[in-house]
Amino acid sequence: MGKTVLILSSSPRRGGNSDTLCDEFLKGAVAGGHKAEKVFLGDRDLHFCTGCGACYRGARCSQKDDMAGLLEKAIHADVLVLATPVYFYTMSAQMKMFIDRTCARYQEIRNKEFYFIVVAADGSRKAMHRTLEGFRGYTSCLEGAAEKGVVYGTGAWESGEIRNTPAMKEAYQMGMAL
Repeated sequence: MGKTVLILSSSPRRGGNSDTLCDEFLKGAVAGGHKAEKVFLGDRDLHFCTGCGACYRGARCSQKDDMAGLLEKAIHADVLVLATPVYFYTMSAQMKMFIDRTCARYQEIRNKEFYFIVVAADGSRKAMHRTLEGFRGYTSCLEGAAEKGVVYGTGAWESGEIRNTPAMKEAYQMGMAL
């Protein structure tokens, strides 16, 4: 039986480079016999954390948006794929907002496999290390989190430039090999 995969695309551009790699990862996961879903965060009504503390006191998050449903999906997935364009050497605001909002139930996001997709105009993988450290800082707070792979989309600025790079094949193969 295949794994349940949740792919979170935080690109502000539908069809942007990181979003395109999410589509390839999804195709590979489905071809590999897994149940996979891609969520484009830009389609969701998500609000930033207000620091109200409700979740620390055992209450539900005070925000009334789509995050509760996304948290359920994250909790029940076997594999989480976090994908972001790299802006000024860190993750997008959309991804950071998602991560911050998991605070209410982060202890339930346990024993997951994680894959990261990072895309930057810079041609160097080294330029993405700060972004990856942000992801790794997050997953270090999650019990049993296991980093399984990174897709590096380097040298892609304009939408669509990623299509002619090895990252496309890497994303597909990582999804298939879950």
